[in-house]
Amino acid sequence: MRLDLSTVLVQWATGGLLFTWVTTRRRQVGLGYGWLLRSTFGALGALGVVSGLGDHGAGATVRNVAATVMVVAALVALASSVVRRRAGVSGDGGSGFDPRLDLVAPVAGLVAVAGAASFVGGAYELSVVRLVIGSLFLGAVFDAMLLGHWYLVQPGLGRDPIRELVVCVAVLWPLEVAAFLLPTGMVSVLSGSIDDGYGGLIGWMWVVAALTTIGLAVATWFALKERAYSAVMAATGLLYLAILTGFGTDLLPRALLS
Repeated sequence: MRLDLSTVLVQWATGGLLFTWVTTRRRQVGLGYGWLLRSTFGALGALGVVSGLGDHGAGATVRNVAATVMVVAALVALASSVVRRRAGVSGDGGSGFDPRLDLVAPVAGLVAVAGAASFVGGAYELSVVRLVIGSLFLGAVFDAMLLGHWYLVQPGLGRDPIRELVVCVAVLWPLEVAAFLLPTGMVSVLSGSIDDGYGGLIGWMWVVAALTTIGLAVATWFALKERAYSAVMAATGLLYLAILTGFGTDLLPRALLS
């Protein structure tokens, strides 16, 4: 399967926007957190569209059109949240921001990812599985890190929202790893059937990245059990590292198998 910038950006934005809804649906985190994430992932999605304008084929067209819809939907949700900001997070009387608006963008994004699976090549079903799971995996890790930073702005926020994202990372991790073990996958690299050009070193780097990612997720979970406020900052630092290893878990095999 082909590794291209547009697809990576679109799938990253899709996962990030989906887990934005996972958090905003609770109506516990301040409105500014939603503004930050919609702006960030909307920008990533837009960059994905721009970087993919020169790509040809039905898959690329579906990806670019659906990703454009995703960006517009994220901006609409952002605008709605800003307009209704005076109602606060809870929005008593139905005057506040409706978190269901945050679902429109990732749904369009998943359509874009499905189109990208055709563009990147390989067995279509396997490409869809890898791109969709990778999108969710990267989105969960990145959103958890950003939410950890939000505790500096909203120190009284309970820890359930960030714990929920850490659990999502842990649940998605085995699916992410399994997706790249399916043939033709990383088993072929580790066995030497596919030459990575470095005597198998890159394949083992993937193994280390994958194991380190779940290790960091577990360490983050236990850090959040500590009562001190500094524990959240420690968890955020661990999630920073998890982003690096998480990208290695998702992108290294795609580069090797391309």
